[in-house]
Amino acid sequence: MDTQPAFPVLVCLRLLLAVLPLPGQDLLKHDHQLSSPLTSYLRLNEGLWLLENNINPYMGGAFHHSPLLLSLFSTIVPPLPIIWAVSDAVGAWALLRIWRARQGLSPQKGTRSNAENLIVSVYVSSAYFAYASDAPHSYLLNPYLLLPSLALSTSTFENTLTLLALMFASEGKVSSALLAIAFTVHLTPSSILLLLPILMVLVSSPVSYLASPRPFHGNLKRIPILFVLIGAACIMAGGSWDWVRASWGASLTLPDLTPNPGLWWYFFTEMFDHFRPFFLMVFSVHLVIYILPICIKFQHDPLYAAFLLVGVLGTFKAYLTLADPGLFLSMISLFPEVHGYLRHPIVTTLLHLHAALLLPLQHVLWVSEGRGNANFYYAASLVMGMAGGAGLVDACWAGMRIAVGDAKVWAEEKVNGEKGKAVWWEVLQQ
Repeated sequence: MDTQPAFPVLVCLRLLLAVLPLPGQDLLKHDHQLSSPLTSYLRLNEGLWLLENNINPYMGGAFHHSPLLLSLFSTIVPPLPIIWAVSDAVGAWALLRIWRARQGLSPQKGTRSNAENLIVSVYVSSAYFAYASDAPHSYLLNPYLLLPSLALSTSTFENTLTLLALMFASEGKVSSALLAIAFTVHLTPSSILLLLPILMVLVSSPVSYLASPRPFHGNLKRIPILFVLIGAACIMAGGSWDWVRASWGASLTLPDLTPNPGLWWYFFTEMFDHFRPFFLMVFSVHLVIYILPICIKFQHDPLYAAFLLVGVLGTFKAYLTLADPGLFLSMISLFPEVHGYLRHPIVTTLLHLHAALLLPLQHVLWVSEGRGNANFYYAASLVMGMAGGAGLVDACWAGMRIAVGDAKVWAEEKVNGEKGKAVWWEVLQQ
């Protein structure tokens, strides 16, 4: 099947979904799996209303969005669904450009390959289901990225800016990459985990060296300068630091314990106030400790390190939505060389399917029907955490295993007078 027009067709379909009135879209906006207090469209509208009436949106403690979104939707464009559709299209385009940069192809030249079409399909559908069929209609089956966008969750913009930062870094565009990562950190402070690998991509190369590891060869002297430039971009983007406590501080202090697919909310619901600061510190530091080990281990391929840290965020983020693990699943298509080294992709896929079925079911039983309790929904959240952890561990294994190669039966010889097999190890790259 010819998939050359897949991308424009999918963009047109996504734009059509944005302009057509969809039944049940208001229900999606209230779904805790698709939006959190930090990404909710309803809270964004509340903040815009307060701003229009000359009331500081950050005073009441209910508004946690970045001031960038207030500036965008109050002065430039209204928060229309078409903006979310365009963001999806830009994210898919950025993913294509990242793949081109990783393959050493020019962004302007060359024809689209099957792998690129796979990337388009994976962004708007699941990385695991995209292999099952080449039909364009199967590209929109994954709810992890589509449903949060239809619910008008601002996590769509976070994913798009993350991909744009990786795209500009892969293409060596320093100013654009720094501005994109500054905007990303402004929207979600958890994205600071991606700062170091993105800077490493900027000063080195996005080309794959997983099969032949080597020491980091970038210019380390540029990294402190880039940190300073990112700080300057953050100040320019925000204008002041008044929003930090209400916006960034929400990810560290967890003031709103609204249920979500993540692992934080139930733990701190049951936590005594006396122990709360200590465990907030533990949970926050737990995210940070992954940065250096992953970046050091995969210093030969910083783009893969960024991919793994996206998986860490998609599993352990404070206010998790389905869009966070969805980005991790979409980015696996950038690394086709490791697909053959995944140990349990079927188990990971089944865990995601199990979680995708359990989360809405337990949410309805607890919130709508009142026949369950918080334990029901948190059990489904734990299954989602297991799915994210399984995918992350499998990706780490594949990234390291590809450098070792496969075992191959090289010859047979007699050992102690008996015929036996002598197994020799050699690197067999795919």
